[in-house]
Amino acid sequence: MLLSLWDIWKGERNSERDKGREKMAATMVETPPPQLITTIEWSMMDKSKFFPLYTLSSFTVRCALYPLTLVKTQIQVQRKKEAYKGVSDAISKIYASEGMSGLYRGFWLSSMKSFVAGGCASLVGQTVIVPFDVLSQHLMVLGLVKGSPDGVKNKKVNPLGLNLEQRMSKSALAREVAVRVYRLHGPLGYYRGYAASLAAYLLRISPSWISHLFVQCVAGTLGGFTTTILTNPLDIVRARLQVEGVGSMRQVFNELWKEEGFFGLYAKGLSARLVQSACFSFSIILGYESIKRVSVSDEFRTRVRW
Repeated sequence: MLLSLWDIWKGERNSERDKGREKMAATMVETPPPQLITTIEWSMMDKSKFFPLYTLSSFTVRCALYPLTLVKTQIQVQRKKEAYKGVSDAISKIYASEGMSGLYRGFWLSSMKSFVAGGCASLVGQTVIVPFDVLSQHLMVLGLVKGSPDGVKNKKVNPLGLNLEQRMSKSALAREVAVRVYRLHGPLGYYRGYAASLAAYLLRISPSWISHLFVQCVAGTLGGFTTTILTNPLDIVRARLQVEGVGSMRQVFNELWKEEGFFGLYAKGLSARLVQSACFSFSIILGYESIKRVSVSDEFRTRVRW
């Protein structure tokens, strides 16, 4: 009798233990570990870290590679090999005669050029884009106007007071929106939100990188190689026209062809340009991806995969 009671009690204990294990297993299945992040989005980053680090990274890369740009220009402008035989010969001779400052001649002007050009490009781009953006967004919210019972009368979603019951073609509707914006706000109506749009564009970093850092760096480098090789003759002509200031593109091309031949037209300064392009592409992409991971917000930091 005692043995049978013992067996019953032991069986109940074992069944309770098994139920507890099943509950634990179910809980583990229901709450999977947080998924790793392989692509860091713009919203996941701490901008106060990202902008200073990215600016410092870009400036450092430009500082390191500027001597190659200077050497490339001098080799492209020289006649045949009257001054330098190659990249290493040019660097050693410039350093011996002028010191380190000789390798950075014109550096600050070049840096200012990039800063001003980038700002002007953004300014001009947004000046063209914003009017179209204003009109397109008025057209976008027409669906919201139609879907709302009092949408036509609601000035927040239909500030132009468009009559949607009247049938119009797409081009006629776009023309009507443009006319009404002008009547309501004047020419400045096409530039409403211009400052916000410009600020967003200047601060936005929107390249679409693929997942793996090594592939990104290699792809960027190979892309730089291809572009550099194809455009080198044009770069030589540009350098000579800007320095010498005489003749036309055709005259400089003909002169180069007579002096250097096909090989000289493509190879003059090419090695310096290839090294500079490869290092620049590799360093910028590597720096950008690394800075993204360093600048990620604390809430996502444990889920970021290096």
